[in-house]
Amino acid sequence: MIESMALTAVPEAQRISGLEMPWNRVLGSTEGPAGAARALGPWHPQEFMAECVETVPEAGGMMTFVFRRTDGAPLAFRPGQYLNIAFPVNGEDHDPVDRSYSLSSSPTQPWTFSVTVKRDPAGLVSPWVHENVRPGTVLDMLGPVGAFHLPDADRRARYLLLAAGAGITPIMSMLRTIHSLPGHADVVVLYHGAEPRGFAFHQELAYIAAVDSRVKVFYSLGDRSAPGDWEGLFGRLSAAMIDEVAPDANGRQVYACGPEGYLNTATALLNEVGVDDTSIHIEFFSGDRQTILEYEAEIALAGEIAEEIAEEIAVSAEEHYAGQPAALGLYEPGYDADGTLEAAGLPLETADPSSPCPEAPGVESGTVPEAGSPDASTFDTVGTGSLTLSFMRTGLNVRINPEERILGAAKRAGVRIGANCQEGMCGSCKIVKLSGDVEMNHQGGIRAREIEAGKFLPCCSTARTDLVIDA
Repeated sequence: MIESMALTAVPEAQRISGLEMPWNRVLGSTEGPAGAARALGPWHPQEFMAECVETVPEAGGMMTFVFRRTDGAPLAFRPGQYLNIAFPVNGEDHDPVDRSYSLSSSPTQPWTFSVTVKRDPAGLVSPWVHENVRPGTVLDMLGPVGAFHLPDADRRARYLLLAAGAGITPIMSMLRTIHSLPGHADVVVLYHGAEPRGFAFHQELAYIAAVDSRVKVFYSLGDRSAPGDWEGLFGRLSAAMIDEVAPDANGRQVYACGPEGYLNTATALLNEVGVDDTSIHIEFFSGDRQTILEYEAEIALAGEIAEEIAEEIAVSAEEHYAGQPAALGLYEPGYDADGTLEAAGLPLETADPSSPCPEAPGVESGTVPEAGSPDASTFDTVGTGSLTLSFMRTGLNVRINPEERILGAAKRAGVRIGANCQEGMCGSCKIVKLSGDVEMNHQGGIRAREIEAGKFLPCCSTARTDLVIDA
């Protein structure tokens, strides 16, 4: 008879100090790092096509979609960032609908990447995604985007991660990244959900907390009554709850993601328990000044190194594939001076049209409307300024100064334009410019093909001339 083995305590792992992202030393290197290493750095947003390779149902009405880039390149991003994805929900003959979804996977495994989508029965896009995106579906993407992410290096690495509902997705990316990296860290996760079986990733969260001594995970049922077998917390987020799970919260960097009301409450409570504003990181799409500055810095850096990266990737790829026997029929991504090209091989079933977006009915980009369209000279005119915005559908002329953002002037005049982030990130305010010139400083919310088709983001644009706008 075999006796059961007595379990003994295992000594705690020895670790280096702090956390450091794999690409961090490449950023500061002066020794000409290899092209492959540079390719894994999250330098700047890119436009690319990606193929779904797996779908994974999650609790709480959520679904994880695993993708890989069709050009064979890795997706470099920082944990917490998101992608802007074009979904052909109305068919290939209509413009795709853009939505931003947080990456839930870790950038330390960059050859595939995941987004997790919560199904909203009343929504336009999420039901379509759940019902139509399957392995083999190819979608047009732009990213990574977002200043809500872990730092590239942190000597202290002490975090409080707050999530409610679908807000767990970028938090999951952060946690998976921390778990995959060596180094000292101290991480507390507080996750609010609506019902005991509604916590997405709960099995993986339990596993990470069990095997990684750096991580503690707490659950709360919000304002719902707790069943008899519930072992977690219950009640909405409060100062007492924060003190219970992280009594040293004022010594941690806090990352919070969830519904707007939850985030507003979290900000007030964190201040109440002594957390400084500089240590609070919130996934608001209405970016603050720090967000804008960080994007500007990233884009400036990308401009400086883009050519160098492309040259190094091209050289390393050419050297690698030149040494491979042709008879092996290896998969070869192509490269040119602008970076990776679409991979050669079997044709993919594309779920998003590759042709430019259709123009406004009866109107070519950059032209004055045809005869029979409303005459802007008959419109009422409001506002003051040296330039005129003619909104053809609204039937209104709005005077504006060159330094004013177009969205603000339009909204004050009563022109209806949907908008979310108002900083050029999400793309929700996208409209068609029929004539005139604008200066646009976007943060990844619009694609090059859309700009060529006459579209622009009024939230981050100023007028350089009089404009005729299809709104």
